Amino acid sequence: MLPRKQELMQEEARTERLALEIIRSDGLATVHVKGELVWGLTNLLYDAVRKIIPQSKRVVLDFAELTHMDSMGIGTLVRLYVSAKAAGCELELVHVGKRVRELLSVTKLLSVFSICGEHGIRMQ
Repeated sequence: MLPRKQELMQEEARTERLALEIIRSDGLATVHVKGELVWGLTNLLYDAVRKIIPQSKRVVLDFAELTHMDSMGIGTLVRLYVSAKAAGCELELVHVGKRVRELLSVTKLLSVFSICGEHGIRMQ
């Protein structure tokens, strides 16, 4: 059994087109985003992550199963970045697909986010 301090906490939030799985452990929260981060669904991610920022030193958004993101999704990432920064929390993106990377690049936001690839290696 893990010591209480490192005990994992898991939460889930789900709609038909977007599902979140949140795993928290000792100041780190990993949010697995599955489906579409698009208009009408972005508040699910924003509300869930906004709640965990104050208790986290680091929040990692895992986009391995993100299938689509639109401009509202980009806006949500910016809002979360601002909220995390204000709270002294680091926001990172992992497993960012080619299309999302292109969106972040076109909007000049690629350099704003900490983006990690496989094995936690930071990418720019």
